[in-house]
Amino acid sequence: MAGDDSIEGPDARTGPAGGGDSTGPGGPGADGLGADTVEAVAVAAAEAAAKKRKVKKKDLKAKIRQLEAEIEETRNQVLDEPLYGMTPKLEAAVIRALEQERLPVVPRLLRPLHPADQADLIERLDGDDREVLIGAMGAAFDPEVLVYLDDTVREEILAHLDEAQIARFLSVLDSDDAVDLIGELDEDEQARILQAVPAKDRVILEQGLTFPESSAGRLMQREMVVVPAHWTVGQTIDFLRTVRDLPDDFYAIYVVDPAHRPVGELVLSHLLRSKRPVRVSDIMRKDFRRVPAAMDQEEVALLFRQYGLVAAPVVADDERLLGVITVDDVVDVIDEEAEEDLMRLGGVSEIDLYGTLWDTTRSRFPWLMVNLGTAIAASLVIGLFEATIQKVVALAVLMPIVASMGGNAGTQTLTVAVRALAMRDIDTRNAMRFIAKETLAGSLNGLAFAVVMAGASVLWFGDTRIAWIIAVAMVLNLLVAGLVGTLIPLGLQRVKVDPAVASGVFLTTVTDVVGFFVFLGLATLVLL
Repeated sequence: MAGDDSIEGPDARTGPAGGGDSTGPGGPGADGLGADTVEAVAVAAAEAAAKKRKVKKKDLKAKIRQLEAEIEETRNQVLDEPLYGMTPKLEAAVIRALEQERLPVVPRLLRPLHPADQADLIERLDGDDREVLIGAMGAAFDPEVLVYLDDTVREEILAHLDEAQIARFLSVLDSDDAVDLIGELDEDEQARILQAVPAKDRVILEQGLTFPESSAGRLMQREMVVVPAHWTVGQTIDFLRTVRDLPDDFYAIYVVDPAHRPVGELVLSHLLRSKRPVRVSDIMRKDFRRVPAAMDQEEVALLFRQYGLVAAPVVADDERLLGVITVDDVVDVIDEEAEEDLMRLGGVSEIDLYGTLWDTTRSRFPWLMVNLGTAIAASLVIGLFEATIQKVVALAVLMPIVASMGGNAGTQTLTVAVRALAMRDIDTRNAMRFIAKETLAGSLNGLAFAVVMAGASVLWFGDTRIAWIIAVAMVLNLLVAGLVGTLIPLGLQRVKVDPAVASGVFLTTVTDVVGFFVFLGLATLVLL
């Protein structure tokens, strides 16, 4: 039996029947104690093995329970965190691997992430760690990560890559992303890298670089599906099934004439619902929107917003089809333009977040210098009433309130005006109505806060004359703030200057000067 093979030692060996050589002197024969011993030992061995298996099974169950608990804990942690983006735990693991120089671990940590999440991580690292991470990724680095990076960080990453790598990335990326990428390099680098790009891709890139920056020609992608007008639904479907280089994502098929001019747009849902013999010219949409290649990308975004477009063909001056702009590219434009306007209103640039200390300092210096000039202008106005302030100290306490309220009210109006101009919500037809509304809103707020400050001044200084002075100054300054908060951006727009760039500087100057002059001027007339 099974136990016999595992039994060893002299007690286990038995001789022929009737032989006495298997036992010691005076011991029993082979058919007696020897057989019982063998069976007893075998049973003991079997019980020991069974007990050992039971212990192992128990340990295995414990390990399974522990693993299930860890899985549940991990699941709870994931559910507590956003369902997208770089998690703090993974970010800490990558940083720790970089600090401990365990570079082979980095690609394994980043490989499961979406390129956008990898870009988030790269942006959070400092310059040295970024360089180390890119080196650690090696061939595992996904070129699409570059698409999601901030422009400043992307330029820094490109500086660490050799030209052969960049050329390889350009061949892999979509044409619109590739043109955007190579467009950030200087002309000498562009020429060298283009020589290393395959001829087919080089032609597309060189064509894209001929269009102005921030134009529809730069924004469009060349990968699209085009069919002639005489094709049938069946021919089109067969073409889509057999062609090898279809775009990864496309929303419509464009129907062209023999001169390659778009004459219709074929929505995929219409194609799939139609019979095979039907011609595409019979089911295509003829009232589709075309985008000129020279159109500014901000205008393109407004066009998509106005008509709810998902995709639009881009045409040359002679109406030839050049490419297509999709809604995902427009979303990027909207985000970029909104961020740009917001940054300009604050007198800062995108480089402040990801740039070096020197670049950040240098970019902010000009606006701070302009602000210094406006502050000096306000101080000169105050200096005109130095004698009044010396005689009535309460004026020095109250005059910052007047200027501050005017500045804040003007900023509110200015923000609304700049945004409305950017979205083309203000034109010559409704400009006067907008100006009147904002001016009246400023006046009403001025009246409300005039009552508040008049009461506070009486309680504070016990002088009704000061209360009347600050009340009148408050109303006038908030009225002016509402007026200039609309006129300044409209005027700058009229002379082709971006209102988001310079409006804030002029507004601050006007509200400070008017506020101080009205308040201190009235005080001089009434109190002295």
